[in-house]
Amino acid sequence: MSIKRPPSQSRLIGNILLTVASLFLLVNLFAPQLFGPQIQRVPYSLFIDQVEDGNVARVSVGQNEIRYQVKTPEGELGQIFGTTPIFDLELPKRLEAKGIEFAAAPPPKNGWVSSVLSWVIPPLIFIAIWQFFLGRSGGAGGPAGALSITKSKAKVYVEGDSTKITFADVAGVEEAKVELEEIVEFLKSPQRYTQIGAKIPKGVLLVGPPGTGKTLLAKAVAGEAGVAFFSISGSEFVELFVGAGAARVRDLFEQAKKKAPCIIFIDELDAIGKSRASGNFMGGNDEREQTLNQLLTEMDGFSAGDATVIVLAATNRPESLDPALLRPGRFDRQVLVDRPDLGGRLKILEIYANKVKLASEVDLKEIATRTSGFAGADLANLVNEAALLAARNQRTTVTQADFNEAIERVVAGLEKKSRVLSDKEKKIVAYHEVGHALVGAAMPGGGKVAKISIVPRGMAALGYTLQMPTEDRFLMDDIELRDQIATLLGGRAAEEVVFGTITTGAANDLQRATDLAERMVTTYGMSKVLGPLAYEKGQQNNFLGDGMNPRRMVSDDTAKAIDAEVKDIVEGGHQQALAILGQNRELLEEIAQKILSQEVIEGEELQSYLTRVQLNKPHAVAV
Repeated sequence: MSIKRPPSQSRLIGNILLTVASLFLLVNLFAPQLFGPQIQRVPYSLFIDQVEDGNVARVSVGQNEIRYQVKTPEGELGQIFGTTPIFDLELPKRLEAKGIEFAAAPPPKNGWVSSVLSWVIPPLIFIAIWQFFLGRSGGAGGPAGALSITKSKAKVYVEGDSTKITFADVAGVEEAKVELEEIVEFLKSPQRYTQIGAKIPKGVLLVGPPGTGKTLLAKAVAGEAGVAFFSISGSEFVELFVGAGAARVRDLFEQAKKKAPCIIFIDELDAIGKSRASGNFMGGNDEREQTLNQLLTEMDGFSAGDATVIVLAATNRPESLDPALLRPGRFDRQVLVDRPDLGGRLKILEIYANKVKLASEVDLKEIATRTSGFAGADLANLVNEAALLAARNQRTTVTQADFNEAIERVVAGLEKKSRVLSDKEKKIVAYHEVGHALVGAAMPGGGKVAKISIVPRGMAALGYTLQMPTEDRFLMDDIELRDQIATLLGGRAAEEVVFGTITTGAANDLQRATDLAERMVTTYGMSKVLGPLAYEKGQQNNFLGDGMNPRRMVSDDTAKAIDAEVKDIVEGGHQQALAILGQNRELLEEIAQKILSQEVIEGEELQSYLTRVQLNKPHAVAV
């Protein structure tokens, strides 16, 4: 549970003084008009008539008003009246002729209070406006004066939170849990380590692809350790004002020292920890670099006598971090939080499946097998999608069919039944997808073809063939990669076999096949012509998989040889797909006509067709 800070005492006193001063000013300015004596106003002509009749005793002439006092019949002073003056040069002569006492009206007296407030109120109003705008940028805690932008925005979690997360809520990353359990043990019983001279790491960096549970692991450490836990994102340090980021780092560590032993968790560390050697060509020291320098100083400043403050951080871009952050003494330990294997996915599914009502026929192991490559966040989203589908279909429990549909939604996208294809296009799509399925089923190392559909999905797919892996694979040989290329080109080959022409539907297949063939040649060294050489610069721990590995400098002859090898591999896969479809032409026609009539084939019906695929085909190997 996060702790909400009460408003600072100085800000409270300032607001009280400002309110009191404003009230004094309002009372002093408007009270005389509201509560002073009320004077009856008369027309100027009546005033002149009373002067001529000798009924006026005295007159006070002001710039905006004339006030005069009349005589009673007994000759005593009577009521005071007011009138609006007009340009009348004869008025003084008339008053002198009647012997009436007259004088100019004295200037209004505002009093010493009004004079003081006229100097005090404007600066106070300016300060109040300044504090308001600072408060808009000061975060949820509100401003604590003019320097509130330098305060840390970290959320603080303390022991006793009923919704705390423990290691029991984290699955699929057992090796990472073991490393972090050691941190928890040190916080609970440090003497066990200190008595033999061991030192706990000052910083632990969690690295891994997005969605694998790095932030969840950090929260579990806080829940298990039972100590104060400061959580902040790297982007929250950087501010418009120069020096604010470094000041927030200082404030964060000052707060942490007061609550030690404690944990500081910085999510998305790469937002402030990028290498200082990149992106700053003029050598300037910008705000982000100042923040990083301050973080390095604070982490290096804990000596043996300092309070126990452990820094956890998470990033999916470790290759972009500054080397000074990763040296021993700062982030001593780097923990990989990778995508889970089959057993890990099963445990993750069991955790999330406990939160929904499952039907008795749901097989979580089968779901875990079909979701190879899914991260923890993907599996959580999968379970939620299945539950939403069950609720949409008015079911009280989540069935296996809901999970199957949810997997297809995540892998291929939403169904677009509103996208109407012409009969010709539907026929081409049907043969195209059956071509993928037949070639994929003929490959000994390929995954199981689970479904063929000509219902459009996602943004561009007019149909799809769902091929599920039967096991987790970490290594693939060159023959299996060539088989994958042949499977990708099976749709284009089917169009050639049946229609004698090709369409634009194979554009994505060609792109993926060419990329795979290029990696075989330039990255994996699977070319007999070019030999075991890597022609692309690999980036270590590039978890985002953006594929932006630059090619090394090569000669023109080598570049031509690479292009020729890539072409031979792709062409070999194309000829392999043509050979398989030529041997299974009757089966191709039979399945295509079936899918044209019912749009989808899956399950036992599909397997009964695919078991008839002829497998006596030679592998096409590029020379």
